[in-house]
Amino acid sequence: MILHSLLWIIFFVISSTPLYNRLGFLPPDFYLKWLVYLSIFYLNYKVLVPHLLLKKKFFFYSIAILLVVVFFVFVIEQLIPRPEMPMHDNFPKPNDFDPHKFKDGGKMYFPTVVLIFLFLTVSTSIKLGIEWYKVEKQKVLAESQKINSELTFLKAQLNPHFLFNSLNSIYSLANKKSDNTTDAIVTLSELMRYMIYETDKEKVPLQNEINYIKNYISLQNLRLKDSSGVKFNVHGNLDHSIEPLLLISFIENAFKYGTDYTGKTNIQIKITVVKNELTLQVINSISSKEKSGENSGIGISNVSSRLKILYPNTHSLKIEEENNLFKVELILKLKK
Repeated sequence: MILHSLLWIIFFVISSTPLYNRLGFLPPDFYLKWLVYLSIFYLNYKVLVPHLLLKKKFFFYSIAILLVVVFFVFVIEQLIPRPEMPMHDNFPKPNDFDPHKFKDGGKMYFPTVVLIFLFLTVSTSIKLGIEWYKVEKQKVLAESQKINSELTFLKAQLNPHFLFNSLNSIYSLANKKSDNTTDAIVTLSELMRYMIYETDKEKVPLQNEINYIKNYISLQNLRLKDSSGVKFNVHGNLDHSIEPLLLISFIENAFKYGTDYTGKTNIQIKITVVKNELTLQVINSISSKEKSGENSGIGISNVSSRLKILYPNTHSLKIEEENNLFKVELILKLKK
């Protein structure tokens, strides 16, 4: 409303200044005409456009506009009294209403018709522009809510999936009565603390995510007969941020299927950061046991969906099986 008032004040000053400079005052009919033009503007802005044009009642809107023009031309030209002015001041004398004047070229009414159409056009344009902005804003909001809902759902899937795998590892240690069971529980508590208190944020420091991965690898190494085949290397500047739990699924998958029936493990994990580009490479031998069950590969499917949402056109994911090796290469353009 304040913006409308400011615009009308500016418009009033612009339109009244030349007349005031010429006459030295503003005649009464000037104010009356302004009230009529304001009425035309808001009649179209508040009633005709919302109830007819926006509801695609184009025929009725056209008829309504025609009636508005005819009615207000009559009001302005015939009902608003004009002051008695000398002819040399270019102020026309009032005339009796004569419908035939429209037929004679409408010269007398042409400026009024033009002004009415100007106010109608401006009000229509402003209203349509505002409605378009509202619709676009609602679309963006709906899309944002959809993406947030999808990410929340995917994270909710990931956490139980990770916990299930970790508890299986600890169960394996406990079943063997391993002295490492206590250490495994402590490590799991650190992992869960991170998942509960950190991953609800939009982004986390990359260093924190790397520490989380290190703890996960330590937990997995505790249950392995021989962890010498597990290689983990990190290179580059970690002073970046990343969406939480984005890399762990590929590493989980490697530990799940990277150990053969003899207990031998072959897993290579390498994370490299150059400028703002992160590359994750994971290579693991393919276990002779088949990947079976409904939950097989949930983690990788999950993170693939998240990547499409979070990094559209700014990531590359290559997954392949070759010579009994499962290879993953993920390249991310980290956001500032």
